[in-house]
This record gives sequence, C-alpha cells and structure tokens, in this order.
Amino acid sequence: MRDAAIEQAILALLAERAPSKTICPSEVARALAQDNEAQWRPMMPAVRSAADRLAGEGRLQVLQRGQAVASAVQAVGPIRLARPAPPSTT
Repeated sequence: MRDAAIEQAILALLAERAPSKTICPSEVARALAQDNEAQWRPMMPAVRSAADRLAGEGRLQVLQRGQAVASAVQAVGPIRLARPAPPSTT
C-alpha cells in the first residue's frame, strides 16, 4: 500500500465526519483492506506513520485520551485522529 493512498484515506475519512469528530487509525486500515483482518492489522504501523506525516504538515492532530500527542508512532495504546485545532484568536 502506497503512503499517498493511506494519507488520502485518512483525510477522506476525516472529511466525512463532523469537524469536531475523530477517527480511529484502524478505521483507515479496515477501509483500505476491505475489512479483511489478515490484511488490515499489518497495515497499522503504516497508518500511524502516515498520520505522523500529516500531523507534521499540520493537516491533522493525533490525540490520546483527548489530548494532542507528539507522535502517532511513539504513542503507546489507542489513539484517535482529528482535524487540526483551529488557530487561536488570543
């Protein structure tokens, strides 16, 4: 699976949700693998890496327990992907 395809899938799933809603990285892997567990589970590291790249570009936020974290790859445990936080007006 190409990195660009994974990034596009992440952004497409986020776009389908309300701006305040999040997605689970496994939703991305499942969508790309058409829910075939033998295929989607091994994709998870690539999905997390793609999320890191997009977060580095400011195109999404990686959340854990509702708080932004620096890295999807380094986070231990469940994470969520969200649209970037709106710029602060203060």
